[in-house]
Amino acid sequence: MRNLAAILFTGGLGFLLLVIASQLDFGQPPMRVGQEILNVAAGEVGAANIVTSVLLAYRGIDTLGELSILFAAAIAAGLVLGHRRADVPADPDGGFILRAGADLLFPLLLVVGFYIILHGHLTPGGGFQGGVILAAAFFIGVLARPREGLNHAVISVIEGLAGAGFIGVGLWALFADGAFLKPMLDQGTLGDLVSAGTLPLLSLALGIKVGAELAGLMTSLSDTEAPEQ
Repeated sequence: MRNLAAILFTGGLGFLLLVIASQLDFGQPPMRVGQEILNVAAGEVGAANIVTSVLLAYRGIDTLGELSILFAAAIAAGLVLGHRRADVPADPDGGFILRAGADLLFPLLLVVGFYIILHGHLTPGGGFQGGVILAAAFFIGVLARPREGLNHAVISVIEGLAGAGFIGVGLWALFADGAFLKPMLDQGTLGDLVSAGTLPLLSLALGIKVGAELAGLMTSLSDTEAPEQ
């Protein structure tokens, strides 16, 4: 019975895809909205990276929703993982190679992470990608020295301020121009570092929030007690 249901589902899905494909003109791009964005995004938003224009301007509310989902997932994972009991000692520090490598990689990862965040409106990258690198910069130190760890209170404050900054820029645009997260300020010259209005500020807030959430989540994971054998 299960195999029959799988066959019926696969057949129905294939039929649906064939019907949709038959309605498309051969050789014509089906995403007409995407083509229009490609034509006008550089002039309207001022960002050389069209993907950032879509994420932070044309569908910025969707990006805010993605941040909310990530926040909810981090909270749920933290509740499930819990915290190490006070009577359980922390894991020992890593070896010399791991500790020395963590000390060398930490500043490098910070520079790379912020570079990707601040250049997200110019080149591929942005807040999500740079935020993951920032989280890795701090988490590698936790792996090398678990006893030091990260201050969850500080991480929560940074995460909250970054999220408030993202929403604040959106509300500024809403009250000033009637459109939530519409790029404000001068667009500058296309391709320059200082360009695209408030998009670099949104990318910075996004990167810091993502980095803080993931760093806190990975720290909670490393702080979880191993199951008793």
